[in-house]
Amino acid sequence: MTSSAAHNPPAQLDVLQRGHWFAALPDDARQALLAAARTQSLAPAQRLFSRGDANDGLYAVLQGAVRVGAVAPSGREALLGVIVPGQWFGEIATLDGGVRTHDAVAQGHTLLLHVPLDRLLAVLEAHPTLWRYLGQLVAEKLRAVFSGMEDLVLLPAPARVARRLLAMAQGHGMWQADAAVQTVQVQQDQLGAMLALTRQTVSEVLGDFEARGWLKRRRGCIDLLDPAALAQHADRAG
Repeated sequence: MTSSAAHNPPAQLDVLQRGHWFAALPDDARQALLAAARTQSLAPAQRLFSRGDANDGLYAVLQGAVRVGAVAPSGREALLGVIVPGQWFGEIATLDGGVRTHDAVAQGHTLLLHVPLDRLLAVLEAHPTLWRYLGQLVAEKLRAVFSGMEDLVLLPAPARVARRLLAMAQGHGMWQADAAVQTVQVQQDQLGAMLALTRQTVSEVLGDFEARGWLKRRRGCIDLLDPAALAQHADRAG
């Protein structure tokens, strides 16, 4: 793990501006966060933090991805999500003063923006309106969790897969309206873990969608060729 002062070149700022949470911050607060931040590099499969670790601040993904979940003593993984460029995480422990709620592990070579806790608290003291924005960040994620739980109970496997792919392409509602991507960074077994489906079921569903021309599978990612068709399929099932 390596870290250095953040210089925020234009490409990195463009990634951060993709998320409407960061873009909506008051300009002075946004600049204060950037000034307090450092970049941090992670190697593939490198652990950033574990459940129960002390809070060390706020993070955003600039490149690569971070898996968030938990691993049982048996080795079985409960994958909650994959955090991709433009998304922030680590705010819960800052709000409640507690420890890390889940494990965070790099998926591939990953570059993060890290606002260390002491610097983050100083920024919050100087810009107290940021507390409300941190609360909004938690609320946005909670909405996504509730929606996902509802889908698990009410929708058949194909609709669940379609909705999760679309949600990931749109940053789970946390990206600007024009920032949706056509390529989702997720592996089939990870998609199954997030949706409580077997890898075989996910493979069959994706194979059907691919045969219809709605998506294309590639190593470590899925290209969404016809998001509108996926959305219609999910809506019909719902």
